[in-house]
Amino acid sequence: MTSAPTSERATDERPTRLRRAVTGPLLFLFILGDVLGAGVYALVGELSAEAGGMLWLPLLVALLMAMLTAASYAELVTKYPQAGGSAVYAQRAFGRPLLSFLVGFSMLAAGVTSAAGLSLAFGGDYLGTFLDVPAVPTAIVFLALVAALNARGIKESLRANVAMTAIEVTGLVLVVVLGAVVLGRGDGDVSRLTQLPEETGVAAATLGGALIAFYSFVGFETSANIAEEVRGVRRVYPRALFGALATAGVVYLLVGLVAPAVVPLQELRESSGPLLEVVEVAGGVPLEVFSAIALVAVANGALLTMIMSSRLAYGMADEGLLPSVFSRVLPGRRTPVVAIVATTAVAMVLTATGSLVDLASTVVLLLLLVFLSTNVAVLVLRRDRVDHDHFRAWTALPVLAAATCVGLLTQQQARHWLLAGVLLALGVVLYAVARWSGRRGAPAEDPEPSRASTAQD
Repeated sequence: MTSAPTSERATDERPTRLRRAVTGPLLFLFILGDVLGAGVYALVGELSAEAGGMLWLPLLVALLMAMLTAASYAELVTKYPQAGGSAVYAQRAFGRPLLSFLVGFSMLAAGVTSAAGLSLAFGGDYLGTFLDVPAVPTAIVFLALVAALNARGIKESLRANVAMTAIEVTGLVLVVVLGAVVLGRGDGDVSRLTQLPEETGVAAATLGGALIAFYSFVGFETSANIAEEVRGVRRVYPRALFGALATAGVVYLLVGLVAPAVVPLQELRESSGPLLEVVEVAGGVPLEVFSAIALVAVANGALLTMIMSSRLAYGMADEGLLPSVFSRVLPGRRTPVVAIVATTAVAMVLTATGSLVDLASTVVLLLLLVFLSTNVAVLVLRRDRVDHDHFRAWTALPVLAAATCVGLLTQQQARHWLLAGVLLALGVVLYAVARWSGRRGAPAEDPEPSRASTAQD
């Protein structure tokens, strides 16, 4: 992977109606928080059911697959730094509006589906440590609170992310330290790290586990949709992206080694708060403390996912791929208010109708479709020259990434394809409305700011 030196001169020249408030450190924490806030806290038990004590192996495989696709995003984001992400890349590469829409809407659907799954995780065993409340109504109220923070502003949301990311990293480090304490006093069993479920081979456990583990690493792609809000995006984006993924990968692998060595596999599989089991075995730390940390982690993942979803809906509407109403911006706050309300409403419906595992698997399916398109697009767009320096991935990386996407798609179950199909059918209806309305370009009622005002933001 190479990147020519990028000058400090105006890397944010493109006018935007969004506020450029995201610095390099904030971007790093955005990506890290989105990745860490999803999988490990909620899905270690499900991963153990698929891969037994060897759950660390599919985590490693999933990290490598994520890195492959991340290289494509690093090239495309620094080449075309604008909101819309994968949908914009597909349009530039293939020139077919319907295909571009389906790519973008797949990512949008994955985002709201992921937020729905995280809201259910929020209302599970971790919250149960404090309150005995029904999970689904709690999850819906939780999503409403996330929407309110999202509407307040990108800067306020990312400041909250800084604090929440620090808390969730602390929680995972605590799990690793407590697990080491248990092993040090001779109470654990490291032999479980090589145990597989009955009648399951290493290859099957690794592939099946990777389908679940991949969900733990998704989130890095959401950063492409705030490209217009990042300062010096071409310079800081690759470092923030790969640094955050590598950090998350190290933490995940340590947790994946500690959890099955400390907690019996049966108990790990049956818990919706699997890391809480590690803390309980270790002792010395109140369960309420760790539950609070886990709730913050899940909340952070939901917040960042909904930020991505709303910005993606805004970007697609700005490109004429969704009805123009989705590009309306809240006066003063300059946040995409209609997109926030709409994506939150869909997430609430999914929360009331789906299970955590099915929602997570559907997220992976939808994102694999997006990643496949993006990895092909980066190769097609090599013929498109731009007048600024940008990151360039080794050609073999997007080729390998596309192959892994195809391989994982063949392993998805029929019910997950059905749910994904329903969501995409809804999208096609919205696309038809946008085409019928004949929307093109930016909305007349909300003109773009001048370069001067953009630079001042």
